[in-house]
Amino acid sequence: MKITPTLFVLILTMLLAGCSFEPAFHKPVAQMPKQYPADSPSAGATASQGTLLDWQGFFVDHDLKTLITLALKHNKDLQTAALDVAKYQAEYRISRANLAPQIDLSASSTNKHSTGATSHSDSLTVGTSSWELDFFGRLRSLKHQALQQYLATQASEQSTRISLIASVATDYLQLLADQQSLRLAQQAVDDYRQGYHLAEQTLTVGSYTLTDVNTAKANLASAQADVAAYQQAVAEDWHNLAQVMGTSIPDGIRQRAPVDLLTNRFTTPIQAKLPSSLLTNRPDIIAAEHNLKAANANIGAARAAFFPSISLTSSAGFASSSLGNLFHSGSWTFTPSISLPIFDFGTNQADLDVAKIEKNLEIVNYQQTIQTAFKEVANALSDRKGYAQQFKSNQNYLDALSSQYQLTQTTYHVGTDSLYDLLSAAESYHSAQVQLVSVRLEQLSNQITLYKVLGGGWKPRS
Repeated sequence: MKITPTLFVLILTMLLAGCSFEPAFHKPVAQMPKQYPADSPSAGATASQGTLLDWQGFFVDHDLKTLITLALKHNKDLQTAALDVAKYQAEYRISRANLAPQIDLSASSTNKHSTGATSHSDSLTVGTSSWELDFFGRLRSLKHQALQQYLATQASEQSTRISLIASVATDYLQLLADQQSLRLAQQAVDDYRQGYHLAEQTLTVGSYTLTDVNTAKANLASAQADVAAYQQAVAEDWHNLAQVMGTSIPDGIRQRAPVDLLTNRFTTPIQAKLPSSLLTNRPDIIAAEHNLKAANANIGAARAAFFPSISLTSSAGFASSSLGNLFHSGSWTFTPSISLPIFDFGTNQADLDVAKIEKNLEIVNYQQTIQTAFKEVANALSDRKGYAQQFKSNQNYLDALSSQYQLTQTTYHVGTDSLYDLLSAAESYHSAQVQLVSVRLEQLSNQITLYKVLGGGWKPRS
């Protein structure tokens, strides 16, 4: 069968404009309040509008930014996620390429000598090999599925990226908290050692009892145990931080004096009145939506499998006895092949049923992902208020104990209070210091959690 190239293009255009069995996509409705329970605006107010902050805008500590930058470059989990994205991107390119014919080019030149005469012939063939015409949209649905899977993997990589940033920040703050607690424990050792020596010296003259000496000794031993524990914790914190980063920590950060966790600002505060629509920025929700679209496209491919599969092998060839006349004449041939799914013993129907079930599962997963995200943000917002109140109360408690400790030191030296009173005041004061550091760590960790569960920080629009 010979046809002209123009007619060939016209036939292909008609064939490729075929139907599609892919269902129209409708995003499932996820019912949830417009505001979070712990973050509702006052009556008549509306949720503040704003923009997401990238991690460089959210974190303000210079050393922490350096550590995060190194982690984003060297962390193995993030590298694995990036390779997954590259793999699905390649698979999408393959599925897209299947829609177009594969063009093969072959050329030959022959010289033949027989009975004193020499003949010469040239040929050139351009053609496709087993190209499936996507008349019923099967390949287009598979292409849509591959695209959505690629986009879902891309969103998952972003989720891994945000989790990594949060992990580095959390480990860094834990290191600072343990370093500060270690300094406080060392200060307590100095105070208790002084009290213990004083108790031993005065015991000989009968000013204090053996109970005072034992109390001072117990306090000293407890503080020394705390020092050892915090030294071990600090060493482990360095190891944990290096592991999550995937590389060594710069010497400048290791050698720099520890930062005060109580007075320094590490993050940009996330503002109140957050609209629940922010959840659409979470990578896991974006990934769930793309997975749902992929399942929807897979239904189209499964439906198209019920219809004939049309493959086509075609070639355009030119032959001539001389190279100069090679393109003066030519021919175009088609070899169609049709596969009819008549006796599949229910395989296609089962595949379609599986595709529909998988879509329903993805709908449930999409809605559940949104519900989980809403719960996580609501909990983090509730915790934020709780940690703010705890920190304020613990700060007031420490201030009161500091005043009491100073007063007890004065009254002890004038003989009004006993050594036991002084040791008890010192113990309460040092314990409150460590407790305040712990609450401050929880408060800062909550800020990082909010950054993570919101899919990024939040800055109100001015």
